Amino acid sequence: MRDLARGMFVFGYDNYMAHAFPEDELNPIHCRGRGPDRGDPSNLNINDVLGNYSLTLVDALDTLAIMGNSSEFQKAVKLVINTVSFDKDSTVQVFEATIRVLGSLLSAHRIITDSKQPFGDMTIKDYDNELLHMARDLAVRLLPAFENTRTGIPYPRVNLKTGVPPDSNNETCTAGAGSLLVEFGILSRLLGDSTFEWVARRAVKALWNLRSNDTGLLGNVVNIQTGHWVGKQSGLGAGLDSFYEYLLKSYILFGEKEDLEMFNAVYKSIQNYLRRGREACNEGEGDPPLYVNVNMFSGQLMNTWIDSLQAFFPGLQVLIGDVEDAICLHAFYYAIWKRYGALPERYNWQLQAPDVLFYPLRPELVESTYLLYQATKNPFYLHVGMDILQSLEKYTKVKCGYATLHHVIDKSKEDRMESFFLSETCKYLYLVCVL
Repeated sequence: MRDLARGMFVFGYDNYMAHAFPEDELNPIHCRGRGPDRGDPSNLNINDVLGNYSLTLVDALDTLAIMGNSSEFQKAVKLVINTVSFDKDSTVQVFEATIRVLGSLLSAHRIITDSKQPFGDMTIKDYDNELLHMARDLAVRLLPAFENTRTGIPYPRVNLKTGVPPDSNNETCTAGAGSLLVEFGILSRLLGDSTFEWVARRAVKALWNLRSNDTGLLGNVVNIQTGHWVGKQSGLGAGLDSFYEYLLKSYILFGEKEDLEMFNAVYKSIQNYLRRGREACNEGEGDPPLYVNVNMFSGQLMNTWIDSLQAFFPGLQVLIGDVEDAICLHAFYYAIWKRYGALPERYNWQLQAPDVLFYPLRPELVESTYLLYQATKNPFYLHVGMDILQSLEKYTKVKCGYATLHHVIDKSKEDRMESFFLSETCKYLYLVCVL
């Protein structure tokens, strides 16, 4: 399985380099590159992510290292240093630029400078902290998003050359504004400059202080000027997912007790208001546990669907030590995968059918599988990893890479391979059977 996962990554990466670099993404069906949609600035599905900075190459750096490919890692780092610039007239989402680009630069920098060299010799002769300097340059260009906001919650988008656009939206999702602390915190600590961590922490605390006094839950969309909740849905999926993830991972990284206290409090609220089904995972009457979408103020059910991003949550439960519940919830998502050979973007648990049918090669279920295998060493999770890998090979592999599934039932495809397929999905498939 390890060699198959590595081969999957290499096929996608080599095709990106051959057909798409220096553009941001690979269109794997037509074997060409894709950058920002300059003709339609409102095409946020593309423009929020693609900043004309060779996104897929940058995002894949640490996966090259983790897979032990020192020569290609060193070559890629030099290519990034010599060709990538953030002095661009590109309006990008602060969240996406942070997790995909800033985080990748910092990870690669730490891999190069780590005295232990856990993945083999990834040192680079004459390396002079260039990736760290690039990370700082990008973060400085993102800082205007935190200015002129009455709450301290950042604007969702920023132009890398000119700052916050004059017509910028005052509404942002909780995950987007509250999932910057890991990267900004690491950058601050590496530079000895608290500015970046301070603005990210201020945003987290501002969101935290807006939670419901009755339920302890947060909504999914907030006005950054008024602090008014525009979206009152509370769940584990889009708009909220990584907010929870970053609270816990920030504590694991930095040891700040306040982060753990916030996570424990919101985890308790999640259990009280979002969890449905029997109390125990594997015994008792009633349905297996399920986490639903509710009104943040009343805790009342708002709809009967879940989205594929929620598949990250079993992995987070492993990290907090709630392994039994993680096993049960993971089994729910894997059962959906088994049914379709992919996870539909949105699934109606009442109708037991997809509501939104596409699958963009997301990594969340694979990450949870990896963490559950680490926690249990149950070979079942090796089987799950292999099953996912084989499904991806069967249903998404095309001439020049791996393509988004447009429809999980008829398996029709879209001509897009998002950067997280190489940087996360392939990485976790590889790690399942390595560590």
